[in-house]
Amino acid sequence: MEESLEIFNQITQDLLKDEKTNPVARHIPSAELYETLDLGLNEDPMEDAAFSESLKELVFSTPRTSTNAFFNQLFGGRNGKAILGDLLAVIMNNSMYTYKAAGPMVGVEKTILRKVCDMIGWDHNADGTFATGGSMTNFMSMLMARDAFNDKIRKEGLAQKLTVYTSEESHYSIPKNAAFSGIGRENVRYVPTDKFGKLIPAELESQIKADIANGYHPVLVNATAGTTVLGAFDPIKPLAKICKEYNVWLHVDGAYCGSVLFSKKYKHLIDGIEEVDSFSFNAHKMLGTPLTCSIIVAKNKKYLHDSFSNDASYLYQTDHDDFNLGKTSLQCGRRNDALKFWTLWKSVGTKGLETMVDHQFNLADVALDYIVDNDDYKVYSYPDSISICFNYKDIPARNICTALYESSELLVGYGSFDGEEFIRLVTINVQNGPEDILQFFKQMETFVSEHEDQLNRLTNA
Repeated sequence: MEESLEIFNQITQDLLKDEKTNPVARHIPSAELYETLDLGLNEDPMEDAAFSESLKELVFSTPRTSTNAFFNQLFGGRNGKAILGDLLAVIMNNSMYTYKAAGPMVGVEKTILRKVCDMIGWDHNADGTFATGGSMTNFMSMLMARDAFNDKIRKEGLAQKLTVYTSEESHYSIPKNAAFSGIGRENVRYVPTDKFGKLIPAELESQIKADIANGYHPVLVNATAGTTVLGAFDPIKPLAKICKEYNVWLHVDGAYCGSVLFSKKYKHLIDGIEEVDSFSFNAHKMLGTPLTCSIIVAKNKKYLHDSFSNDASYLYQTDHDDFNLGKTSLQCGRRNDALKFWTLWKSVGTKGLETMVDHQFNLADVALDYIVDNDDYKVYSYPDSISICFNYKDIPARNICTALYESSELLVGYGSFDGEEFIRLVTINVQNGPEDILQFFKQMETFVSEHEDQLNRLTNA
């Protein structure tokens, strides 16, 4: 172990040093990957020096998601205290299904979940769990909604036509989860959105009424706090009113931006969150913990237990259910994702998490102001979003993004809304400052000026 830690420390130090001058790793085309890197597995053991060099080359060739040049996904940056917690979790290697296997780490997870429920405004009947990502927390909400509608489904299977509702701009996991849960992809109803990408409540109610009239049973409305492209927040209060009237489970998928829960200034974006049945957010996004760190909480913990518990005498042998977390988790063996969030939260306090969230919106304002003040740009974004969407000089977004990526300049993605395609810059890396946002634009503009003919030829091809 000591030798492995020495290798880890040396590679980490070399990487951090190299990132300062090379924030983007060299691009390796997928067609050339196996010829470029030594990824093969051999019969005989590798010599230590060759092994270390091969590992370093692999690490140095991997996309650098923590630098000030990474704007491609809905995560980024690197927080030392959170990484410390993650490394300790790996070293200890506890599984979080029983108190016997996890001990005090169960208390770490339960403390976080209790605090989150308190912040929402829920009482002692609320609880939650950690899952492997936003897709999984959305799946868990769908299962709870299904079982809350008819608790016989868990034993007898589906015999009724169930429907679920989500906005046209919601996460791609919803139809997948409908297939997994037995509800079916064709029974997902996509509700239209307004010009800001927010679900329209009147359209939702109209679809629910039509389905009821046709013999369907609505079981779930999936609202989004931070849509993947525009970062839009669906209006929770009117949706909660509709769900209450028709007895439909309301889940808020806050995987991207649900962490506004921690901000006094921006919590209004999830106004009414106390009225929903379940809520999820990813601490590995706005709160900067290492992947993955996804939380789902339910207003009534009964539904967590009903949908996910199963007796196993070989596993649950000591302590009571409250401390055997496998009774409320979809997984059995489960790594300790709570510790890295706890070490972060413990080190900076709730006020520190609030500062992180507010800072990302401040960076978004810097980006938006720059675009609005520059005639070469067309903006598609609006205030109160950390997804800044724009086009530059009428050059197709995918051309610019792909060329930047293949040239190892910047990592930034593109998206589309209402028939328009655009570059999507996310300001989620809390380690960035205003100067890093402005540097992004300067670097992109310089790149375009040097390759404008090539980019236009791609456009005309």
